[in-house]
Amino acid sequence: MTNKPRATVIVDRDFTVGETDPRLFGGFIEHLGRHIYTGIYEPGHPRADADGFREDVLELVRELNMPIMRYPGGNFVSGYHWEDGVGPRDQRPVRLDFAWQVTETNQFGTNEFITWCRKAGTAPMLAVNLGTRGPAEAREYLEYCNHAGGTAWSDLRRRHGYPEPHNVRLWCLGNEMDGPWQLGHMTAEEYGRLAAETARIMKQFDPTLELVVCGSSHRGMPTFGAWEWTVLDHAFEHVDYLSLHTYYGRGSEGTPGYLGWPDHMDRFIEEAAACADAVAAKRRSPRRIHLSFDEWNVWGNSGSHRLTEPWPVAPRSHESIYTVEDALVVGGMLLALLNHADRVRVGCLAQVVNVIAPIMTEPGGAAWRQTIFYPFAQASRYGRGVVLRTLVTSTAYDAPNGHGFPHLKTAVVRSPEGDALTIFALNRAVEQSLALTVEMRAFAPMRVAEWTVLRDDDLTAANTRANPARVQLRPMTGATMDGSRLMVRLPPASWNMIRLASVQSIL
Repeated sequence: MTNKPRATVIVDRDFTVGETDPRLFGGFIEHLGRHIYTGIYEPGHPRADADGFREDVLELVRELNMPIMRYPGGNFVSGYHWEDGVGPRDQRPVRLDFAWQVTETNQFGTNEFITWCRKAGTAPMLAVNLGTRGPAEAREYLEYCNHAGGTAWSDLRRRHGYPEPHNVRLWCLGNEMDGPWQLGHMTAEEYGRLAAETARIMKQFDPTLELVVCGSSHRGMPTFGAWEWTVLDHAFEHVDYLSLHTYYGRGSEGTPGYLGWPDHMDRFIEEAAACADAVAAKRRSPRRIHLSFDEWNVWGNSGSHRLTEPWPVAPRSHESIYTVEDALVVGGMLLALLNHADRVRVGCLAQVVNVIAPIMTEPGGAAWRQTIFYPFAQASRYGRGVVLRTLVTSTAYDAPNGHGFPHLKTAVVRSPEGDALTIFALNRAVEQSLALTVEMRAFAPMRVAEWTVLRDDDLTAANTRANPARVQLRPMTGATMDGSRLMVRLPPASWNMIRLASVQSIL
């Protein structure tokens, strides 16, 4: 292993992974902590609109440009009665939420979520409760949301002030059903049969719906692999996506090991896809089940669930304060998603506001961007297009959680118009710059249009209420083109975005 980190990347215009589905850059909202109450919904806040939504938060969510938003959970959904969250607010029941041991006021529910999505410029992705409920309640929820009128449930929605159907296209069939922490958790046989029947009923209403079946709660579950096989063996013909979840946190592996965790995410994706394809092979079916990575993030040490009183309402919990180091790992996870754009069609950063989130708020006060906000916003803006296959040669390093982690982790995306190329590059050499060469084949002459970097000499630096702009993207110079070859030196421990444009175009 050399002491001088360096890497070479070869890309060809016509060698592609696939086109990114815009829904790869989605988010996740759950009734947990202050995500909803004093997060996205705070009547009485100086910047609350007529519906009680915080406009400052909406502006930041629009900046993230999330085309899909998953709701209402998460663990919360397995004990949720959606009927509690619709209708006149003064008639909604207050319930105990056993998932998070808090009190839920139900002042924010399905219709508020749909209204908020429209203002945020995102589409709803609803989850049905298959933990403590079943197909009948899922059918009723679907009818309430999507039927035009003339039936009991659709007319109830109309009486609640929503004459037009919500037209929710993407639905999750429960959440993490193999997890012992889940209300109503079950075996793969039990869940596979339940999910298949629920999916069959929902598609009788509308065969064009897209349905997500639960995979194992994470790659480390003892059920992983066998669960996917069994569940899909039941539900293969009725569902469209297999769900994946993962969170990474910094442990004893240190910074280099922490930065290497996204490579485990690559393998998770490939293994889950292989499980789905094995079920297809058993059937000799050309049909492919795609992947919905609908919970992913880093989970900081400050993000635990500590309650100071029994059954509180919207307490502070899971409020991770993210560092530069965390942002680099999030960047690496985004690269894993992009490089599997042919199979991962939906992605949901978990979560969006206050709870392990890119956006933080204070009740009655300000909202600001956390460090992880920046790589996500860049990937969401410039990661849409065609992901190119990369041939990467890089120096590497070992860590307690893996061997041979390349110093460079990268993804390259060609713009939909074909006149621009975006290179996302993570330098995982903690103390040294990395000499990067990118050779581009079959491209028209290009020029460097932009290079930005996220880094700090202090990897623990964070954005806080007192200093909300401590960490942000900064412009860089020094990237050069030599014919079809880009040469650049990436700063130590840095997230980089380099935009190349055709010499004839103006970005």
